[in-house]
Amino acid sequence: MTAMRKTLSHCLRHFRQDQGGTVLVEMALIVPLMVVLSAGIFEFGRFLHDKLLVEAGLSDAARFAARCNSQLYTDNGLTAINCATLAASIAVYGKIGGTTTDTPRVVGWQASDVTINSSTCVNAVDPGTGTVLYLSTTSQVCVVTASTNFHYQDLGMLSLVGVSSITVGGQHQERLIRF
Repeated sequence: MTAMRKTLSHCLRHFRQDQGGTVLVEMALIVPLMVVLSAGIFEFGRFLHDKLLVEAGLSDAARFAARCNSQLYTDNGLTAINCATLAASIAVYGKIGGTTTDTPRVVGWQASDVTINSSTCVNAVDPGTGTVLYLSTTSQVCVVTASTNFHYQDLGMLSLVGVSSITVGGQHQERLIRF
């Protein structure tokens, strides 16, 4: 029995002093955490990129709608155009006349998710703070607002933790310029 205890004691002492497997144990504990953390950062970056694409689309749509004049077409006997519909197409597809067969800027975003409002007139100067909002010779300035709210479905790893969709929203205003 003492020989067995001596052998066991020797093995335990040797095991405590040997550090050959510590790196393997540390790696086994850290690598899964680092992989999940890296994948999460990648997913967040991809979501942020898509959000920036939505904002760029809204900026393009508002800029187009602020300069679009359907009355000019009608007065000159040309086919009337719907500026809001064309602007929504520009926002989502990046071109006039985009259809559902075209690839949208962001997966799941549709022209029906974009709202163009061109009948808003605001004060050129904020009455509360006196801040000049729009450089204008008049007290009121009309603006075009392009806005959207849609359910972002392309979540990747977030779907593993039970997140089914995120609502992405945004808006952009441009000063109304009609020629």
